[in-house]
Amino acid sequence: MHQRKIPMRMCTGCNEMKPKRELVRIVKAPEKPDENGSPLPPTIELDTTGKKPGRGAYICRNPECLMKARRARRLERAFSCKIPDEVYQRLEGEMAKDG
Repeated sequence: MHQRKIPMRMCTGCNEMKPKRELVRIVKAPEKPDENGSPLPPTIELDTTGKKPGRGAYICRNPECLMKARRARRLERAFSCKIPDEVYQRLEGEMAKDG
């Protein structure tokens, strides 16, 4: 019987390679222009399905890993943009609710 390959991803908090199903995806949605044509600020949110469009980064379900990624600015580097504190607070709340 053929063994299926398990997709592995690196946690941006602890930098450990783990199976993709054990991690939560954080996604930066593609930027959309407003009615004037100027780009709106990017939306960053948890992707529990793993299928939302946009740039993704993976993180453990552990809130400690989110804190490590925040301190080291790893999500900002992954998404190439400044992430406001409100977004981190919302992500922490969503992780606590899911976990």
